[in-house]
Amino acid sequence: MQIKLARTALGLGVRDLATAANVAPSTIHRFEADKGSMHSRTLDRVQQVLEESGIIFIHADETAGPGIRLRK
Repeated sequence: MQIKLARTALGLGVRDLATAANVAPSTIHRFEADKGSMHSRTLDRVQQVLEESGIIFIHADETAGPGIRLRK
């Protein structure tokens, strides 16, 4: 869920993110649709691209679930 939220917040299409992270668009589609997982190295690349583009990932805690926010 966080990947799709982050991608959408940045105005990136699936192909844009896939190209920037050097992965197949189908990998992003499948992951966002919860129909498959990503290898940890692939997920790290996707996360790095999103973070470098201004996303901050917020981890779940006892009061709220996971989320994202944009860096100033």
